[in-house]
Amino acid sequence: MGKPLQAVDNSRFVAFPDLGLSPVALHIGPFDLRWYSLAYLAGIFIGYWYLLKILKQPGAPMDRRHADDLVFYAALGIIFGGRLGYVLFYNFGEYLRHPLEILKLWDGGMSFHGGVIGTSLGIIYYAWKQKLNWLRLHDYVACCVPFGLGFGRLANLVNQELWGAPTTVPWAVRFVEPTPLGPMLGPPRHPSQLYEAVLEGLLLFAILAFLFWRTKARYEPGKLVGAFIFFYGLFRFGVEFIREPDAQFAGTMFQNAGLHMGQWLSLPMILGGLYLMLTAPRRRTRVEPTLGTESVA
Repeated sequence: MGKPLQAVDNSRFVAFPDLGLSPVALHIGPFDLRWYSLAYLAGIFIGYWYLLKILKQPGAPMDRRHADDLVFYAALGIIFGGRLGYVLFYNFGEYLRHPLEILKLWDGGMSFHGGVIGTSLGIIYYAWKQKLNWLRLHDYVACCVPFGLGFGRLANLVNQELWGAPTTVPWAVRFVEPTPLGPMLGPPRHPSQLYEAVLEGLLLFAILAFLFWRTKARYEPGKLVGAFIFFYGLFRFGVEFIREPDAQFAGTMFQNAGLHMGQWLSLPMILGGLYLMLTAPRRRTRVEPTLGTESVA
């Protein structure tokens, strides 16, 4: 016979309410300004600032005036694509029964994979409209996305959502979870939101910054965006192993196959990103002249 399981003293783990964090950043009369909304705004504005910074370097595929318009199209793609992706990929049946819930963006529920698709369509449309190289625009925008990813994961933590699987690691956190008896402290869990903030925010930014500033990657169309989706897919695929699976997929073909929905959606990103990186060098000679004073071979 195996050794009996020993009870875990949950009191030794951090309880989320003790951190004093609230999803609401500021009350303004009847209006609540939430950290989740601020995370998206911060990601867009800081990403825009960084985009202007890298556009000053030789070989830029667009001017400042293009960047101003492009941010608008990208922001629309993030918001609409992210929300629509969450509705379609993660909880379509529930939103079909309560369609007005789709509009409640402030309550959370955004799909990164949907946001990528929406943003990409916005960039492609704008590039076609302005006769710019759509793949090179993707490269530059990809370098700016980790800001929003990092802030978004921190907002997920504050919202007490997308937590990790139960664990007894010393840094585990006990979140307030819904139960038939009402909200109660659950078991200690991996703070997977923090893991993803570090991997998808800090580390992914560092990788792309190195490729942009220290290599010739910005002259090879597709290499930067390829690196972005490859490493994001890799990080997301790995973290999903210690994230709590989506309850709505229990017993479905997705979960029965041994992978979470986030992993299924990340697989094509890993393969597509790898393809873009490997084939980027052959596209280098097709880069159009820079909009400044220097041309790129």
